[in-house]
Amino acid sequence: AIALLLGGCGERARLPFDAGTGPAPVLPPPKRTLIPTVKIAKATGWPAGEAPTPAAGLRVNAFAAGLDHPRWVHVLPNGDVLVAETNAPDRPKDDDSLKAKIMDKAMAYAGAATPSANRITLLRDADGDGVAETREVFLDKLVSPFGMALVAGKDGRSGTLYIADTDALLRVPWHAGDVHATAAPERVATLPAGPINHHWTKNVIASPDGRRLYVTVGSNSNVAENGIDAEAGRALILEIDPATGRATEFAGGLRNPNGMGWRKSILWTVVNERDELGSDLVPDYLTSVKRGAFYGWPYSYYGPHIDKRVQPPRPDLVAKAIAPDFALGTHVAPLGLVFANKASAGALPATFADGAFVGLHGSWNRKPPAGYKVVFVPFHGAMPTGPQVDVLTGFLGDNGEARGRPVGVAIDRHGALLVADDVGDTVWRVSASAP
Repeated sequence: AIALLLGGCGERARLPFDAGTGPAPVLPPPKRTLIPTVKIAKATGWPAGEAPTPAAGLRVNAFAAGLDHPRWVHVLPNGDVLVAETNAPDRPKDDDSLKAKIMDKAMAYAGAATPSANRITLLRDADGDGVAETREVFLDKLVSPFGMALVAGKDGRSGTLYIADTDALLRVPWHAGDVHATAAPERVATLPAGPINHHWTKNVIASPDGRRLYVTVGSNSNVAENGIDAEAGRALILEIDPATGRATEFAGGLRNPNGMGWRKSILWTVVNERDELGSDLVPDYLTSVKRGAFYGWPYSYYGPHIDKRVQPPRPDLVAKAIAPDFALGTHVAPLGLVFANKASAGALPATFADGAFVGLHGSWNRKPPAGYKVVFVPFHGAMPTGPQVDVLTGFLGDNGEARGRPVGVAIDRHGALLVADDVGDTVWRVSASAP
């Protein structure tokens, strides 16, 4: 059965990949198959001396190697870099069907089943050569940590660090120069988790004034096959008051939102859309997030396109579903998101001066594979325009193996791009090839 699923079925993409990208992607009729389309890239890691391929005008080096499944990076005001070394928690009831068990084996094949290190590691490049020479455990004994956000004081030398575990939003004090947390984590708010916890990653970002926190919570299924009651408090972005821990829904209908960023006081996120409708559906996306908005999941996608698998239907919710702003391609699995800023605009080529860097973790439900790279989405004015530009490629080897898989992205204090690679166990640093 495993061999059958790994082999997938005959279904494959018929549209050019670019048809599923941009502000107005092509959305063909759904194509369902008895066996889901599966194309798994076997996780191998990087051969000695090899690295991803940067775009023209860029170079890449290992900022820190030999990490344990690094998924997320956060740059502190003093230039230190925090990396979440993490993986999925125990999920005893995340679908115990034969199909789910086979998919568990497939995910292990893809390198997604290693035990979670459950820690935040601090990396420091004190001499500014683009390589971290200091590596310390900042905080450990966490529960599948992922997103991090610092709310700093006016001097940028102290503040509060927020960490999104899979089941709780935590905080610890921070002072510039600390290599270890100076206090035990304090729980700010409980987050939806439980024995299913299908999409376990939780990300957090602070509002520009630091008065509110925003936390992503993915769905408990592909399309509510565990029942709609299992989706309570999920597939949304929460707004949390850090003073009280009170959480309210900011926006919903987002199947699996991950990276977030602010641009011109507007919150943006990248979202993994639904699976098993064919290689040409459904495009994952980058979108602005409007307060109180509903983005379709599970009842529809890209506005009014109904998913007939979901019963009973909700035409009332479909009628108000908002189409996202920019399609990134089908099944590319966007996770990391960071906007170009003043530092990057002064340090990277002009091509990357205005827009968003996105880490595409890579497909499993598409033939041929897609994603497995970092891209840049240009903006013009308030909106993304495209076409998206490859920044870092080569994560898929010549034989289709996954030498690496990009996840979180961040801009360091010098304007270079940092990329967490959870298969290559490396944080890569992408900088201009010439000053």
